Amino acid sequence: MLDSIKSLFGMGPKVDYKELVKQGAQIVDVRTKGEYRSGHSKKSINIPLDNLSNSLGKLNKDKPVITCCASGMRSASAKSTLKSNGFKEVYNGGGWTSLERRIK
Repeated sequence: MLDSIKSLFGMGPKVDYKELVKQGAQIVDVRTKGEYRSGHSKKSINIPLDNLSNSLGKLNKDKPVITCCASGMRSASAKSTLKSNGFKEVYNGGGWTSLERRIK
């Protein structure tokens, strides 16, 4: 149970986000449009968490997905939503600023 909770919040085994991006991972920033406009990873697309379930067609299920937000809470919810909708390889990247540093 503890491993499941750690994994949900991106605290599981170390993930090489830079390598995932090189392999074509999709970065999904689930903050609001206003938050996204105030700063974001250039490699990300913005799908606010409230719209994610209705926007699954914008993502390729065959490629890894990295979710991010401001702190990691909404991206954890997004990861869960994607996994429950058949996305196999989904990672919670946490806050977008720290993710940005990890993919450079």
